[in-house]
Amino acid sequence: MLRRKTLKNLTRLFTSSLAPLMPSRPRRSKASPAKALPAAQRVRTRAKTAPARSSGGRWLWGVAVAPAGKRRYRLFLPAGRLPGQRIPVVVMLHGCDQNAARFAASTRMHLIAARAGFAVLYPEQDRLANPNGCWNWYETRTQRAFAEAALVLQAVEQVCTLYGGDRTRVAIAGLSAGAGMAALVAARYPERFQAVAMHSGVPPGTAHSTASALRAMAGHGATDALAATPDAMLAHWPALLVIQGGQDRVVAPRNGAAAALAWAQAAQALPGEARAVQRGKRHAMRVTDYRVRQRTMATLVEIPALGHAWSGGAATQAYGDPDGPDASRLVWAFAQRQFARRR
Repeated sequence: MLRRKTLKNLTRLFTSSLAPLMPSRPRRSKASPAKALPAAQRVRTRAKTAPARSSGGRWLWGVAVAPAGKRRYRLFLPAGRLPGQRIPVVVMLHGCDQNAARFAASTRMHLIAARAGFAVLYPEQDRLANPNGCWNWYETRTQRAFAEAALVLQAVEQVCTLYGGDRTRVAIAGLSAGAGMAALVAARYPERFQAVAMHSGVPPGTAHSTASALRAMAGHGATDALAATPDAMLAHWPALLVIQGGQDRVVAPRNGAAAALAWAQAAQALPGEARAVQRGKRHAMRVTDYRVRQRTMATLVEIPALGHAWSGGAATQAYGDPDGPDASRLVWAFAQRQFARRR
């Protein structure tokens, strides 16, 4: 019973989103009326749930099957691909209270893909595996997290085998619970990815159960050392991009710096001087690169005015802040640099 209540608290925390200008009233938990948690807040109203249409490609549904079960995915393929041509793949893992279509509509990564010529894979968590649609990134003791990581990798394999994805140019990104799963997948299969991006997530190795996940989200978890030597990090591990909002009330802002630092320390990379960047009227950001042997192993992007939302996300979607820097463009630009370095 205690574990069930803790899990409900975890999923409610993950499905909360910050609306700094319009704070909502707290709602009571049906499971525990005396212990009310913050209501799920929206940065913008959810008017559409289907991805924005693009004349530059086509959408497909697929199913990844592994010993642990199966997961559906939504795949965008750009138009104009030549016969036999291999194209880059960007994997996008949604957060709680989202699915593949909603995350695609919020991030609009496929619109960038239509112009740049890469595939976008949106795996979807099964509601039977988590009633709130959260990826179970923290369930490492029970092996559930590893099973879901294997399903995500199987979806990548199908895209590369059936639809022309280039195995040497694959990046993975996620929001919140999706960020935790993206880091886990990349740490479990580092040779399969060239770049990984965590948006509003918890550092890898911080949580191993529901209770430790709650502590980690609050910024009180201790990050385990990554299972790699500095030489292995440089040779096989993907570079990490971390995007974190300073007004995040769901995942403590300190988690962003902790994630970048853990990745950098495993490679013995050192931080450079932070630089301030602002584009037009969008929220300002502070960018820090961690480098070793002329290679950037981690980049931390801190956005002080951003809450728990995809930076630059569509105004019509929950968990998106259209006033933030375009995180989708940041992820693709970061991935491009890593692809070019490996070629």
